[in-house]
Amino acid sequence: MGASFARAYKKNAPDIMVLGANRTKSVCDRAIEDGVIDGELDDDNVCECDFIIVSLYPEASAEYIRAHRGSFRKGALVIDCCGNKRMICKAGYEASAGEGFSFVGGHPMAGTQFSGYSNSKADMFLGASMILVPDPKLPDDVRDAQVFEAESLLAPVKFGSFVVTTPEKHDFMIAFTSQMAHVLASCYIKSPGAIDCKGFTGGSFGDMTRVAYLNPEMWTELFLANADNLTAEIEAIQGELEKVRTAIANGDAKELCRLLDEGRALKEVIKSE
Repeated sequence: MGASFARAYKKNAPDIMVLGANRTKSVCDRAIEDGVIDGELDDDNVCECDFIIVSLYPEASAEYIRAHRGSFRKGALVIDCCGNKRMICKAGYEASAGEGFSFVGGHPMAGTQFSGYSNSKADMFLGASMILVPDPKLPDDVRDAQVFEAESLLAPVKFGSFVVTTPEKHDFMIAFTSQMAHVLASCYIKSPGAIDCKGFTGGSFGDMTRVAYLNPEMWTELFLANADNLTAEIEAIQGELEKVRTAIANGDAKELCRLLDEGRALKEVIKSE
């Protein structure tokens, strides 16, 4: 994710200096050699940055922001890329208070099932939605200014749209639009028939299972940090699956058709928005 941001800036705004950090030094060395970044970000030069994009696991992101709260340049903007917002935003809002830098939660709604530098792409975020989560407790004019600055600094990445929301609304929605899809893919691929499915799959199978190629450690963090919203989504789909199972088991064609048509109609509504 972080390398894709770096690639986007170097492709679309090559005059901007981009520094990057990775826990594996060889990755930074390769990124410098590839021209993806101009140099390594460290504790000595982080104070020179106008804009910091923290692209780590949730707990690591919060820890990085807390640890560097006194090092960020006065007037700098810090955003994160985590898939949950309540925990990281609480840490970011608290860390930035009185320190002279701004924190806005961020979540780019793009990516692939694969992670790591070798899977980064300059057009990863092209046309995608970027969610911004400023501190709702700030005065409206301050919050609006932070959002405007974030949109301006992110312009070279070429997002298609920006959505401004609260940490609570973000986590409620993302449990449905992202996390539930990963839960379903992981469970669906565990069917007893999966091991022998070669030659019997098509587009629907690929669509349903693509994100089963998830990062288990990262998604475990994300799921547990949003446990309340995600368990509610799981319970809701369990109820819908039970309705379908009952209709099939009872040979109830009328009820089964009604349930399927209900889903089709809802998809039409969602598609038209």
